[in-house]
Amino acid sequence: MDGTPQEITSLVGREVYSNNGVFVGEIEDVRLNIDNRTVTGLALNELNPELFNGRLESGERGVLIPYRWVRAVGDVVLVNDVIERLKKPDQDEEVAA
Repeated sequence: MDGTPQEITSLVGREVYSNNGVFVGEIEDVRLNIDNRTVTGLALNELNPELFNGRLESGERGVLIPYRWVRAVGDVVLVNDVIERLKKPDQDEEVAA
């Protein structure tokens, strides 16, 4: 980001890629900490089936990833290598649907 304040709603609809260029999903919503006025997570849908196939429970259509995984925000959002995290998730960083 260039330091210019942006509307949180401008994140909705942006595509998310890992820093290795792998498509992860599309931002459907954001999770906020109202007290601190910070974004704490991104709710993704339109997920990459290669990354999430067999990982979602029946009826789940998206995942929530921690905002601390975000590396850069521009025309697209870049996150840490999600594939590696999915293979060996830390207990406090597990991807939740």
